[in-house]
Amino acid sequence: MTDATENDKGATPPALTAREAAEGTTHFGYREVPEGDKAGLVRGVFSSVAARYDLMNDLMSGGVHRLWKDALIDWMAPRPGMKLLDVAGGTGDISFRFLKRLKGEGHATVCDLTSDMLEEGRRRADAQGFAEQLDWVVGDAMALPFPDRSFDAFTIAFGIRNVTRPQEALAEAYRVLKPGGRFLCLEFSQIPDATLQKIYDAYSFSMIPAMGKAVTGDRDSYQYLVESIRKFPDQETFLDMVKAAGFGRASYRNYTMGVAAIHSGWRI
Repeated sequence: MTDATENDKGATPPALTAREAAEGTTHFGYREVPEGDKAGLVRGVFSSVAARYDLMNDLMSGGVHRLWKDALIDWMAPRPGMKLLDVAGGTGDISFRFLKRLKGEGHATVCDLTSDMLEEGRRRADAQGFAEQLDWVVGDAMALPFPDRSFDAFTIAFGIRNVTRPQEALAEAYRVLKPGGRFLCLEFSQIPDATLQKIYDAYSFSMIPAMGKAVTGDRDSYQYLVESIRKFPDQETFLDMVKAAGFGRASYRNYTMGVAAIHSGWRI
């Protein structure tokens, strides 16, 4: 985005202190913040919107996010007996799809930084009869609380852009997968056509924060979510990051003209 667009959001944040500069900084939307602060800020965003998170996903995407998540499961092609780790799994959308595809003949662990999101997911699991096939774990994508080589598949959907150091999260994904295990990441991405990207940006910045305010009472969290998409690497750059983590046969597929992309890799 241009400087003019950023200025529309409000005043420039204050300069970082010497302590903050020494520990390193990262982005939180368009703000530059100390690395140590980002996890708490992200947790605050999702705690604020947890109760209506799924409704907002439907409204923001016109329900298309459901098709993207179905496409992720299609590409995974789950097999009976598989163990899935769904990181930043929130309310369990990916895990529920995984278990439904296997008719319950598998197990999923949902790991998320935000306990409020997991509580919403537990309620959904009880209602859908999947409580016995699911574990819910509060954890950080950069330091997962699981042993090496524990899972057959690893998914992260709309979560890696919220991680302070995404390359560390990719390294953790590689660590916890069994040899032959599959990594799949669904994330908002960049539209290759510049004109279409401008139209998408105009919709995102004008409509989504206002929608968030109307539905959840929280404009700022959805302003952050829109900004975080623009700060995330494009498809090719993220593909290089997946390869750098050690994954073989890495590739990606664009969806809805590049609004979203799924990256895949294997621990070979």
